[in-house]
Amino acid sequence: MKKLINDPRQVVAETLEGFALAFPSLVEVHSNPAWVGRAKPAPQGRVALVSGGGSGHEPLHAGFVGEGMLDAAVPGAVFTSPTPDAIEAATRGVDRGAGVVHIVKNYTGDVLNFETAADLAAADGIEVRQVLVNDDVSVEDSTWTAGRRGVAGTVVVEKIAGASCARGDDLDTVVRIAEEVVANTKSMGLALSPCTVPHAGKPSFELTDEEVEMGVGIHGEPGRATVPMGTADELTKQLVDPLLAELPSSGEVLVLVNGMGATPESELFIVYRAVRKLLDNTDLTVVRSLVGNYTTSLDMAGVSVTITVLTDDMKALWDAPVITPALIWKDSTPRKDA
Repeated sequence: MKKLINDPRQVVAETLEGFALAFPSLVEVHSNPAWVGRAKPAPQGRVALVSGGGSGHEPLHAGFVGEGMLDAAVPGAVFTSPTPDAIEAATRGVDRGAGVVHIVKNYTGDVLNFETAADLAAADGIEVRQVLVNDDVSVEDSTWTAGRRGVAGTVVVEKIAGASCARGDDLDTVVRIAEEVVANTKSMGLALSPCTVPHAGKPSFELTDEEVEMGVGIHGEPGRATVPMGTADELTKQLVDPLLAELPSSGEVLVLVNGMGATPESELFIVYRAVRKLLDNTDLTVVRSLVGNYTTSLDMAGVSVTITVLTDDMKALWDAPVITPALIWKDSTPRKDA
């Protein structure tokens, strides 16, 4: 294992320390317990948005803390759910008197710990609502989940729900919009090579040079099948076909092509090109797009494709200004051309 780390047990702590030093005008890192909040909190009377999960998926979630997106992110150890006390501290820290929404990827540990934290906060009068993200179409259940997993579509949910909060929507409205985004979002990914968890010191699974794990999870969980290596166009079709089988046959869509951590941007754009060619043969119209590393799996080589069917309101909320370490646009112009 070759990694730019010091002590494997200190990876998360040192990551957060460096993150705070790099973005002091945007975020503030709290310790004991650890959570990341905005350097400039939202005004009183706003619904607050909190998310989190195991580290190793950067920039998810801490990279999306800021104006127009998350109020707080709670990082756990690598690929490990954050603890209830940290989630509760973040919830209390960002509450502005209008309620708090927890955006939770559908992994058993995350769900249970966020529920516990919500109960603790509710005991002191903070109204907390949970929205589960389960966009991964590759499997129904795994050892990590009951039901479908939450993967890169989480970014779309956090962006649109965050814009709803910034617009001043009430708690019920923010939850309704977030749940609508979840229902309209489907994702699937593949791995060309495994990731290596620092404290484990060895790859999380094995693939030969002639194999691809189709439907892989963001922690290296197995997917639908191990399939033969193919061209970018062939593999992209195997990702997109299951998404199209579950989406409406027509409408305006956002496409997110997400790198798993070790995939060059050139390859991500080749995949995006293939996605567009496939969608051009349908009645789905791509009106928004995002390509890059947004929900990673440490050093895994791979890619995921997310498609969200947009309503007019969802599209406007996607276009709304956002200023975070990992996602910035001050107006909609850079994102209007899909």
